[in-house]
Amino acid sequence: MVEPLRLNPYVAELPPYNAGMNIAVARSKTGLTDIAALASNENPYGCSPKVAAALADLDPSRYADPTCVILRDALSKKLGVDGDRIVIGNGSEEMIAAVCRAVLRPFATVVAMTPGFGLHEIEPRANGAQIVRIPMTKDLRFDLEAMTIALRDKPSIFFISSPSNPVGPALERDQLSRLISAVPNKTLLVFDEAYFEFCDENMPDGLELLAKSAISYVVLRTFSKAYGLAGLRVGYAVASDARLAQAMSSAKTPFNVNAAAQLAAVAALEDEGWMRGSVAKVIGERRRMAEAMTSLGLFVPQSRTNFLFIDIGCDSTIAFDHFLSHGVIVKPWKEPGFTSFIRVTVGLPAQNDRFLDALRLLKEKLLEANVPS
Repeated sequence: MVEPLRLNPYVAELPPYNAGMNIAVARSKTGLTDIAALASNENPYGCSPKVAAALADLDPSRYADPTCVILRDALSKKLGVDGDRIVIGNGSEEMIAAVCRAVLRPFATVVAMTPGFGLHEIEPRANGAQIVRIPMTKDLRFDLEAMTIALRDKPSIFFISSPSNPVGPALERDQLSRLISAVPNKTLLVFDEAYFEFCDENMPDGLELLAKSAISYVVLRTFSKAYGLAGLRVGYAVASDARLAQAMSSAKTPFNVNAAAQLAAVAALEDEGWMRGSVAKVIGERRRMAEAMTSLGLFVPQSRTNFLFIDIGCDSTIAFDHFLSHGVIVKPWKEPGFTSFIRVTVGLPAQNDRFLDALRLLKEKLLEANVPS
């Protein structure tokens, strides 16, 4: 009998990532052609027209620039940071993996939030790290006291998304300042700002505040959400120093960001007005949806993103099937303690109306079945 191949135990035991259902899969399962994809937090208005124009010059027979010089230069000018501190990734998810490979050793401790973004746990565990979870408060706000206590143990990395994925709130300026002051010298703060562009102007710029600190940090941002480039996969990290950025660069594969993604990202940066206009429309719809859900008696935490996190009042997989039968894809949350929540992306007005109509029908079904909601 052949002995089974020995697998890396850190990877073999990883939980699956909870990805949103693809539109094509939803069509095949439901037989419906008109599907509202509201699970993956894409920009419902797509990307700037300048992106398509830029892609017309693409030569797919040539390798992309492995160092993304033009894109890093554009980001350097926009952000006011040296280009050698910027690392470009195949989505900001790749940057999460790169920072873990660059920093972690087996049995290191990583602190992450719950509910939280799955890869903040999956990637550290793939590198043999142990996870300490910090719950949000009962009303799903950041628990600054619990975070500062956890930092006293000097974890290798502290992952936090602000605005929060999947919940939605963002740290206020004084909260972020307090958090920064609590980070010890031996801890790397990974500040995930994937939804930064959806914050209003009163919210702090994490990169700006961190640049004034003396701690080690990585700020993560992406072109997938506000810029509408989810299908091309391009994000970036800004490290506190060039040495950390170089270690992250060494931890990723060469030619990791394809040529189309690089061209598209540069073009998107050149059309900030278009991005801001689409974000403003999303924020208006987010407000309308939250008010409608609250009027139904549902708990909807404050969101400064392009999605809403809702306690639906029943098992999230039951809710997912209900919405799918009405042509709407949402994301059922599966973390222990939050399996009655779904996350729904803010879509186009007509898509949001369809979601709200299906939500009202679900609410009625739960009431008829005497299920509290």
